[in-house]
Amino acid sequence: MEVTFQFDWSAAFGSIPHLLPGIPWTLLISFGGLAIGFFIGIFFGLLRISPLRWLRWPAIVYVEVFRGTPILVQVLFIFYGLPQLLGSPINALVAGIAAIAVNSGAYISEIVRGGVQSIERGQSEASLSLGLSRTQAFRYVIWPQAFRRMIPALGNQGIISIKDTSLFSVIGVGELVRQGQIYIATTFTALEVYFMVALMYLAITWTLSILLRQLERRGLAGQ
Repeated sequence: MEVTFQFDWSAAFGSIPHLLPGIPWTLLISFGGLAIGFFIGIFFGLLRISPLRWLRWPAIVYVEVFRGTPILVQVLFIFYGLPQLLGSPINALVAGIAAIAVNSGAYISEIVRGGVQSIERGQSEASLSLGLSRTQAFRYVIWPQAFRRMIPALGNQGIISIKDTSLFSVIGVGELVRQGQIYIATTFTALEVYFMVALMYLAITWTLSILLRQLERRGLAGQ
């Protein structure tokens, strides 16, 4: 028996009002986590290039652990595992932001390390010869140049983190995928709904890509 299926565009467009409430949650989790992860990444990235081994090793362990394990496992551990250790429950939104923060922080730390180490040693030596302290040389000479070189990689990490939020439906966070699952449970239009979910993620990441390209051009123009 031949089975035919026709894509229902009315069901796809009809799902949009039900999916839209998930966008603020998706953006809050991703950008909130990335903001925290950026500072975590700077901290551990600078530790990774420290001449002191006892400072480098904690950073190495942190990076390897959180880059070497799936973010889904990390958010499940935070949401279900940590409450057993702490003796109190953790809000799903907090767990999602924390997972993005520690996961992106591990990747950003490597971006920071690579960006700083990409600056020629002569830049630092020239700054010191002009009377700047090492801290001043890093702040005013090394870091601005390194940060401009980090922008493309930081943008890619931002896009990855936005897409990673789709996994957090497993802990009940009301992001896009979770909103889609709730709507599908009553309409049984999985193909159409997930198609719209994919388009919404694409719209978010595409918009971010355009903004990042503009920022990158401005950064290059300022060199």
